[in-house]
Formats: sequence, C-alpha cells, structure tokens
Amino acid sequence: MKAFVFFKGRSIIFKEQGQILLLRLAQDLEEIGTVEQMPQLEGKRMIMFIQPKKN
Repeated sequence: MKAFVFFKGRSIIFKEQGQILLLRLAQDLEEIGTVEQMPQLEGKRMIMFIQPKKN
C-alpha cells in the first residue's frame, strides 16, 4: 500500500507535520501491515509504503 501527503503551496514548510501524520497512520495499521519504506519527501509529496502482513 502506498500512502502519501501532498503539500500545496507554501505548506511544504510543515514537512514535520506530514511525517508525523504518516507515522501515526503506520502505528494505527501496525496489526495489519508493516512499514516497508519510511516516509521520504519526493517533490511536494511525502511517500511511505506499507506491506500487508502474511496470514
């Protein structure tokens, strides 16, 4: 699964808040999946990959 936060306009100065949001999502989905790639900024999007856990 790919989760991302898109920063519009000057909101790019709040990168830390976007990272906190994605990490909180990963924590909420901890029982369903594991983080494959930690949040990283690509242009105006911060992207994080989560892989589902095997049953």
